[in-house]
Amino acid sequence: MNSMTGFGRGETLYKGHKITTEVSSVNRRQLEIEADLPEMLRILEPRIRETVAKYVSRGRITVRIRTEPIHMVQSTIVRANVTAAKRCLEELHKLITELDLHAEIHLDHLLRIPGVIELTRAELDPAALWPGLQKSLGLALKALVEMRAREGRHLKADLKKRIAIMQRNHNAIKKRAPLVVEHYKKRLWEKLQAAQVTITNEDRERLTRELVLFADRCDITEELTRLQSHFNQFIKLLDAEKPVGRTLDFLCQEMVREINTIGAKANDLLISQHVVSLKSELEKIREQVQNIE
Repeated sequence: MNSMTGFGRGETLYKGHKITTEVSSVNRRQLEIEADLPEMLRILEPRIRETVAKYVSRGRITVRIRTEPIHMVQSTIVRANVTAAKRCLEELHKLITELDLHAEIHLDHLLRIPGVIELTRAELDPAALWPGLQKSLGLALKALVEMRAREGRHLKADLKKRIAIMQRNHNAIKKRAPLVVEHYKKRLWEKLQAAQVTITNEDRERLTRELVLFADRCDITEELTRLQSHFNQFIKLLDAEKPVGRTLDFLCQEMVREINTIGAKANDLLISQHVVSLKSELEKIREQVQNIE
């Protein structure tokens, strides 16, 4: 089980370039990939997305890639602008003539004039850089997956503790449930006796029917059984290797339904207190489950 939160970084040297990749992820219901790339590497975005999808199945993944030449000289093109040099030379000769100067023009004079020598970055072939970029991306993604796995282990430990708390409340409710009808019957008879009401056989039959109806209305056996089944499935999924976030989220929704029904039907103060505890723990579990892949 993995978390959807993580970060990874990869760096490699390839064909005179240092390629640095950073990958971060946060929780999302689906897989969303955002690529922050230099313009010249945009053509490689489909390959990058395809590679990311092999490592993760859910979450918002942000990929940031930067490249820089190791030696500027190797990636710089030096070109003499002959046309500009000729124009500069003509203007210098005019200046010497008009000012009646006695001077000679040398090459170093021309080289100092901006625009005579042009320095440009060598055109980078993105396809040629893909093997190096792929390696850098792979290193970052592996680090990301490892961090998500570590976070997943912490989440699993926390969720198991919370399910154990819910299990204890479930057991307490199960133990209390059979006593609810008896307590209701006892309170009913006590009220009748306190009111000094004379009870006939016909009244006893009506009271018996009332107790049967009450027992049927507050019967939570099925809800407790289904809730226990959800607990068992939940614990089993926590140890699964495949992504289980969506399934766990579904189980949480089913638990909410069963717990609400138990609270509505129980008609007992102690059971209601356990229901409140169940709801509190389940809300914390649902928040954690939102971050599971």
